[in-house]
Amino acid sequence: MPRHVHQILATLGYGDAIGNEVLGINRALRGAGFDSEIIVETADPRLEDLTVDYRDMAGAIGEEDLLIHHFSLGSRASRMAFALPCRMALVYHNITPPEYFLGVHEQLVRQCYHGRRELLAYRTRCDLALGDSEFNRRELEDLGFPATGVLPVVPDFSHLDVAGDSRVMTAYDDEWTNILFVGRLIPNKRPDDLIRFFHAYQTLYNPRARLILAGSYGGFDTYLAQLHALVATLGVRDVHILGQVTNEELTALYDVADVFLCASEHEGFCVPLVEAFHKGVPVVAYASTAVPATMDGGGVLYATKDPRHVAALINGVLTDNAVEAAVLEAQDAALARLRGQDFSGTLLRFVDGIFSLPKRAPAAVAYDFWRQFALADELERIRQHRPAAFRALPLSPEDGLSVADLGHRA
Repeated sequence: MPRHVHQILATLGYGDAIGNEVLGINRALRGAGFDSEIIVETADPRLEDLTVDYRDMAGAIGEEDLLIHHFSLGSRASRMAFALPCRMALVYHNITPPEYFLGVHEQLVRQCYHGRRELLAYRTRCDLALGDSEFNRRELEDLGFPATGVLPVVPDFSHLDVAGDSRVMTAYDDEWTNILFVGRLIPNKRPDDLIRFFHAYQTLYNPRARLILAGSYGGFDTYLAQLHALVATLGVRDVHILGQVTNEELTALYDVADVFLCASEHEGFCVPLVEAFHKGVPVVAYASTAVPATMDGGGVLYATKDPRHVAALINGVLTDNAVEAAVLEAQDAALARLRGQDFSGTLLRFVDGIFSLPKRAPAAVAYDFWRQFALADELERIRQHRPAAFRALPLSPEDGLSVADLGHRA
């Protein structure tokens, strides 16, 4: 009878780095003969048929099963996973420091702060804590996790193996220089610095250039308005903020890009860097957090955010054929090393190692945890299916927030 090794996470997204890793783990586990499900709170509609609802698995996971838990912020699935009696491997994809969101997204400030605190509880709950980069592993070690390792990100580039969107090609495939960034438009990615660097490059070196920012800004309308205000204040031209793009659009953007520019100050890995390697786009990136390790000798790193300095680096890469060729050769070598890692073998060695360990005592949780879990599920169903009734729930006397006082129910 096959052993059970399941994954649990809050949301399975389509085309994002974590979603691709989860699907890769699932393929490796099933290929090795394990019974393996992907347990979620929500999933992209295109992936729902690959998942099961976390509420349906609460009673189905036994003491000898292994749960690979992709830790995330404020997740009901995460809290359920903590209380289950099974073995656990925690996979940490990093949590952005909350100070980046001050004055921009107060809810996310609270979520990041509490998420980092909640993570500490898993030090005694999980059998092994895995970072998807050495940077993330070191953070787990610094937080006091006794057993850590690295489950390397080996990106699946199949989402880029599509025909590029013809509208993108028509709009941007011309004699102009295209400077591209791919990633969410949020403060730690520092798109504001990208705008400043581009302004310097356009002013000092090349007026026939455009900056293309491709990535979701959902939930960050205030920050988006600040970026537009910065563009207007600087008087910089040809800044294109596209929002979230399809795989076809993303492929076309890499095809027309002359350089990939990154100013991010906090990354656990940063998959778009290696996507640019894969597509043969020279990368110029700020040497922060996991970025130098991800680039692994490829691309061009900078350590100062002087716009004139970064503009000069961009110009050097784009005007000297020998420099550009050397950069691309180093990127190809780094990508070959990354793709040469034995992802499946590493994963299965970790799994076998956990099964060989003595079984831990069950996690200590509140005596009425599962009752509260059921009540919270009932509240969520009311919120989803009877929103008027949800809004009519009484207010908490402490903070005035709408709550469900369901303690009177048996």
